[in-house]
Amino acid sequence: MADLRETPDRVEEPWGQRTPYGPGERWPVRVDVHLADGLAESDVDRWVQSASILHSNGDAMDIAVKDGRIAGVRGRAVDRVNRGRLDPKDLYGWQANNSPDRLTRPLVRRGGRLVETDWDTAMGAVVARSRELLDGPGGWGRFGFYTSGQLFLEEYYTLAVIGKAGLGTPHMDGNTRLCTATSAAALKASFGTDGQPGSYTDVDHCDAVALWGHNVAATQSVLWTRMLDRRRGPNPPAMLAVDPRTTPVAREADVHLAPRGGTNLALMNGLLHLIIHNGWYDERWVAAHTVGFDELARVVDGYPPRRVARICDLEAADLERAAELLGRSERLLSTVLQGFYQSNQATAAACQVNNLHLLRRMLGRPGAGLYQMNGQPTAQNTRETGADGDLPGMRNWDNPAHVRELAALWNVDEMTIPHWSPPTHAMQIWRYAEQGSVKLLWVSATNPAVSLPDLARVRRILAKDDLFVVVQDLFRTETAELADVVLPAATWGEKTGTFTNADRTVHLSEKAVDPPGEARADLDIFLDYARRMDLRDRDGRPLIRWRDAEGAFEAWKECSAGRPCDYTGLTYDKLRGGSGVQWPCTPDAPEGTERLYTDGVFHTDPDYCETYGQDLATGAEHTAEQYRARQPAGRAFLHAADYRPSPEVPDEEYPLLLTTGRSLYQFHTRTKTGRAPELNAAAPEPWAEIHPEDAGPAGIADGDLVEVASRRGAVRVRAVVGGIRRGTVFIPFHYGYFDVDPAKRVPAGPTS
Repeated sequence: MADLRETPDRVEEPWGQRTPYGPGERWPVRVDVHLADGLAESDVDRWVQSASILHSNGDAMDIAVKDGRIAGVRGRAVDRVNRGRLDPKDLYGWQANNSPDRLTRPLVRRGGRLVETDWDTAMGAVVARSRELLDGPGGWGRFGFYTSGQLFLEEYYTLAVIGKAGLGTPHMDGNTRLCTATSAAALKASFGTDGQPGSYTDVDHCDAVALWGHNVAATQSVLWTRMLDRRRGPNPPAMLAVDPRTTPVAREADVHLAPRGGTNLALMNGLLHLIIHNGWYDERWVAAHTVGFDELARVVDGYPPRRVARICDLEAADLERAAELLGRSERLLSTVLQGFYQSNQATAAACQVNNLHLLRRMLGRPGAGLYQMNGQPTAQNTRETGADGDLPGMRNWDNPAHVRELAALWNVDEMTIPHWSPPTHAMQIWRYAEQGSVKLLWVSATNPAVSLPDLARVRRILAKDDLFVVVQDLFRTETAELADVVLPAATWGEKTGTFTNADRTVHLSEKAVDPPGEARADLDIFLDYARRMDLRDRDGRPLIRWRDAEGAFEAWKECSAGRPCDYTGLTYDKLRGGSGVQWPCTPDAPEGTERLYTDGVFHTDPDYCETYGQDLATGAEHTAEQYRARQPAGRAFLHAADYRPSPEVPDEEYPLLLTTGRSLYQFHTRTKTGRAPELNAAAPEPWAEIHPEDAGPAGIADGDLVEVASRRGAVRVRAVVGGIRRGTVFIPFHYGYFDVDPAKRVPAGPTS
């Protein structure tokens, strides 16, 4: 088949033209292009290599530059991830870079108002407050850093070194905690360390695909395009979708399960019950390569189809159909996202998907793959580098040898590096700020005044007089409006760095244009802070010894050496011109590593693992002694857990369950996508999906303005009747408050 080129209206045709292919064949190339009005490819001054910053798929692209401005994008046909295809957000989102709303100068709060200033004044204010806190009572405990999944690897690593080796604070995390922290937790729990076992090329080989709470058609639409192309080719894979909504994925699937919200663990226990009961597992391999089968079998034995059907409000026959699809496949691919992660007993449910693949020996070979998917483009880097609170290089905070490695690498005292307790998770950082122990909160590349739960509380915290808030972003977001200092940042296309997608593919994004006004790369802001704070190692040398992105990358490589995320075989030159490369990439594996655990040996050795684990019911940390007693010896863990109802369930006062999710055309709080005309027009405001049997008795018709209220707040939106299971209401989470008049009231219960 000849390579295709498309310049489509991707709002109307979000997944573009089909390029069918069969099992074991290479996905055909299709190059997607979108340029500014009136501009032809031949008119472009130059093309600059990059990848997507608006989702976790890692779509590789070239940025079109015309007259010193970004003027469009073109998919990179050579790349292993997308083979030239681009998501609607990729095609149109670049326009936000050119928005007149961009921050171009620092802002400081004076007399209750944010006013423009120069960099010396802004950074001087941040450093003065930092030194005051560091020298005062509480010291390092006064600092909190809340970041995102949108910066570059080099920036995260620099931030991690500043926080952990310079200031010594454990209070570092990001919005990834509320997005895909479950991914990391489940991978660590089952396999010993973070890191996706599978490869996107597993789509090319599988004979069954299971999507667990993952509306991939909206969140990683190029990956969905790959799945659709396999489904339209010869010998297509069967498909299972688990989602309370009738999404495009659910409509495509051969089996669609729409369980009651908060019951995912019961569902998974029921499916594993059938897998074991029917003998659809590799008994000999499980005995040799896993720990915990007997306990798992005991627990899931209590979840026969009829009981699970009652808990989940499903038909027992549908459960059996789903189990047969899973149990009889020869090459099963699973992908998991927010529907499991942002729900009751999230880590336990995600671990059961891992259990399914371990029982069926569906790891480490083409088509037998697993993605505990990320939501954000650089969430994987947040976790690898330690900017989310973990120790860099996927090291174990509770392993003294791992702490000593970092202390030697950074040449600091071991006791400077926070390791006396688990890292502080995001919501606890906000609690500390609320209570007054965290006095400086630095927010970079995220908008918690819109994205966090219980927004009224979050905004009260940000507005506290005794909390010094630093916001580093592209625009005057809702969060920036509450800051004491706002630092204008450069973004994708305006700086150089690397980032890693959900199947461990590392891409290089080159600087294409200068940022507007006085905006600076996030890396330069962090380097400036470290210099002004005069952070030094134990020999009096500067703690941060690199000055640019490539220098930071080389420093990171040294930190990653010998760890699961080993980058030592990568260089900027290696990443230029061709495809992205999957880690681990080492001198022994110079082309990267497509799949993990091909030999059935997992990262569970006590001296190597990233965690000693937690109790799935209570969250209590296991000790090193408890972990060693299980004698994993390179075997994976099969974790068992009983289903427990959510802390809040619908009742007479609030009879419906509210669930949130994503739109194909928007990203996070719309900071970028809301400024792209095509994307904003495609999804300009939120909506509430309501089942007809819930809408009818309330007198709600399609398009009516309704108020959706919980015990914690309310929002007024237009109703969309249909497309969701009875008893559940769906609202996309991207939008802030909408100031419209109330009409009809639809009480909804807790968020799933």
